[in-house]
Amino acid sequence: MAPVRLCGVTKKFGQNVVLREIDLEVRDREFLVLVGPSGCGKSTLLRLIAGLEEVSDGSIYLGDRQINHLPPKVRDIAMVFQSYALYPHMTVYNNIAFGLRRQRSQNSSPLAWLTTTGKKQRAEIDQRVQQVAESLLISHLLTRKPKELSGGQKQRVALGRAIARNPQVFLMDEPLSNLDAQLRSDTRSQIVQLQKQLQVTTIYVTHDQVEAMTMGDRIVVLNKGDIQQVDTPLNIYRKPANQFVAGFMGSPPMNFLPINVNGDGFLQGEGLIQAIAINELPLELPLREIGSDLSFILGFRPEDLQPATSADAHLEGTVELVEALGSETIVLLKLQNSELRARVSADIGLEHHWQIGDRSFWRFDLNKLYAFDSESGVTLHHPYSASR
Repeated sequence: MAPVRLCGVTKKFGQNVVLREIDLEVRDREFLVLVGPSGCGKSTLLRLIAGLEEVSDGSIYLGDRQINHLPPKVRDIAMVFQSYALYPHMTVYNNIAFGLRRQRSQNSSPLAWLTTTGKKQRAEIDQRVQQVAESLLISHLLTRKPKELSGGQKQRVALGRAIARNPQVFLMDEPLSNLDAQLRSDTRSQIVQLQKQLQVTTIYVTHDQVEAMTMGDRIVVLNKGDIQQVDTPLNIYRKPANQFVAGFMGSPPMNFLPINVNGDGFLQGEGLIQAIAINELPLELPLREIGSDLSFILGFRPEDLQPATSADAHLEGTVELVEALGSETIVLLKLQNSELRARVSADIGLEHHWQIGDRSFWRFDLNKLYAFDSESGVTLHHPYSASR
């Protein structure tokens, strides 16, 4: 196995810059997840590593070997596409075995399969196909052809074909997008377990935050062709580098409230009903860098906004929507020009019995507040110290 290194990788389609000077190192045997909104460049980055697109500028290394000028077939990289890309005339067994047979035939004479060594190789391929099929719960499908499979079954066959080859690097482009919720969860766990067993460097593209948070050793957050942050899932969630990362990672996303600090040092913002002094908040803000009007963006997670009485509430909003999800309740609050979301337990949701249009009062957890620069979006403060 080997690490993957990208040095100043840029990709342009005409005048459109899709990826801009990407520097990234994927560690040996690491499970790295690329996540970001549609059009951010994550799938293009995967295709550059696979050799399906040419690099406009920069270099890609597999171990110590530069590979961006090599054809895909000699890079020893296996890719699972969002589409299935199965051979329609082959059975599931032969689709999975195809790459293995091709590997063997490249180093063998046409009659090698008739020798004792050839028979041994056929047995090894059969064992590998059976092992992969069993791990993906498709053993009963080995004699079928792709037209006889559901979308989810086809995707698992495509995944099995890549796994069976045992390459130096796995590239996976949203491989679970066609699976139903339960099967998606099960297959997600299987992929992680297989990767740990095989110890193969893996780069996985998804737009699903749950997949990113639960699967990756580290996460790369992309936006508009630039890397926003590279870190562990916990640090991405707790210590976002900027407002974009904070708003993208989390479901429901982080709430943002533009704040001005008046001449008396009190917060002014939409929906605020309590006089909160800036020096009473546990915010370590470089106020001299915020601007003369002392403005910033206050951030707080939906779970850190809880119902309160009018006497001790920080803000007031109108209930726009209530989503009872069984174990929890999501409340969408409408302010004058913006919306906030609160996540409370199901019991609290039943206790308050909110109705659309109700006035409601809420209180922040003052120890869980974030602050972001109003112009750049850079994180000015997060509630987790370096030791936590």
